[in-house]
Amino acid sequence: MPGEGVGSAKALAEVFDAHAAYVGRSLRCLGVREHELGDVIQEVFLVVHGRLAELSDASRLRAWLYAICVKKALSARRDAARRASREVKDESRVAAASGVSDPLEELEKTQKLAQALAILGELDDDKRVVFVLHEVEQLAMSEVAEIVGCPLQTAYSRLYAAKKEIAATLRRLRARGTLE
Repeated sequence: MPGEGVGSAKALAEVFDAHAAYVGRSLRCLGVREHELGDVIQEVFLVVHGRLAELSDASRLRAWLYAICVKKALSARRDAARRASREVKDESRVAAASGVSDPLEELEKTQKLAQALAILGELDDDKRVVFVLHEVEQLAMSEVAEIVGCPLQTAYSRLYAAKKEIAATLRRLRARGTLE
């Protein structure tokens, strides 16, 4: 009966309601720019809509969603790099749309988030994905290795290398006085 199966519109709506914030947060950490975030979230849920019935283990839903996010984020970043020369960032539109009550406080938050995302952006994709999954999303390393499709020790090596690179970047920024 329509609307009752695993792949139904009702099931999709439930997944969206429960996991849209997680998907958005994941995509942001994976380097999707703020002004593209809504479109990429929609792309993720289009994949979910088409493949939800294939998900055999509901307990693996978040890992499955993250794997989709990784693919869509990488695609979005590639697309953004191709058209970067044509785009002009409109900061005033973003600020006006945010409904900021204290512009200075909001600016500081935005600057700190941008700085954190820039630091993550310096990592190669393999290290970044492992770091975000483990440190930001708090997944066990066994889950991380499964999601990225690598041996557990490789996942640990990538995490160690990511932490080492982040620490070096933080030391460099502090030495220059550009880290708040």
